[in-house]
Amino acid sequence: MSKEEIIEELFKSIKLDRHVLTEDTAHIEIHANQVLGAHLVPGLLVEPKERADGIEARIVVEKGARIEKPVHICFGMLPERGVQHIQLDIRVEEAGQASILAHCTFPNAVEIKHTMEARITVGKDATYSYFERHVHGPAGGVLVLPNSKVSVAEGARFKTEFVLISGTAGTVELGVAAECAARSVTELTARISGRLKDRIRIVESAMLVGAEARAVLTTHIAVRDDAQAEVLNTLVAKAPYARGHVDCKEIVQGRATAKAVPVVEVLDPKAHVTHEAAIGSVDSKQLQTLMSRGLTEDEAVELIIEGLLS
Repeated sequence: MSKEEIIEELFKSIKLDRHVLTEDTAHIEIHANQVLGAHLVPGLLVEPKERADGIEARIVVEKGARIEKPVHICFGMLPERGVQHIQLDIRVEEAGQASILAHCTFPNAVEIKHTMEARITVGKDATYSYFERHVHGPAGGVLVLPNSKVSVAEGARFKTEFVLISGTAGTVELGVAAECAARSVTELTARISGRLKDRIRIVESAMLVGAEARAVLTTHIAVRDDAQAEVLNTLVAKAPYARGHVDCKEIVQGRATAKAVPVVEVLDPKAHVTHEAAIGSVDSKQLQTLMSRGLTEDEAVELIIEGLLS
């Protein structure tokens, strides 16, 4: 297949209309260990390097630059088998602003390993969002190992969201560790649906080391069949007036199992951290209400799960 044909297949799998990629929209397409295409905008620097098993890239949002439209990055593999390793060094300089929409697609996966190691630095008063959308095949043959270390400077805002939007999860081990300076705001979100023999493990942490730093860790997971899920969220407040909340909700159906371990720690008397964890079947009142309106039990369960993950 030509580069253009591969890009078309990747976009088709994520249902991305290429018409949204206008001249003022930055986008990069990566298949396995090859950069197929790249279009940048002022204020955004990308230095990719192809390796035998993947891609190494340095991404910089320049000081004061405001990238108005989301930057689209497509990481994918069309074959049934293979390895893709992504290593990212992302830096948003002081007062810079950007958001990245990352599409990770493996629509035909039977035995695919996708790993990502990211080092993210969000500079003073900068704003950065990273939304990661996954599309997997029906066989569950994907091993996904994304790991990010994040530094959020004074007055900065950082938001990341991991979502599996189509296919069977396979094995997902997601790790995010953020250190948050004074007056910064951090949001870590994961929403995943598991089925068959999927294995899902989420390990996220936020260290509030500066005064008035804030963070919210949100994890919503639904597992059914023989799937297993484990969530370990840690939020530590070390400075005065730091605020944080951990929210973990897991729906369990069939023979699936789920575990949640929220850890909250306060090391300053003027800080405040809360947590909420709920694991179980779908809410019976919601189920009865939907069934009274003509839905079958299976349809009602699916709608409730869809609401949890939306």
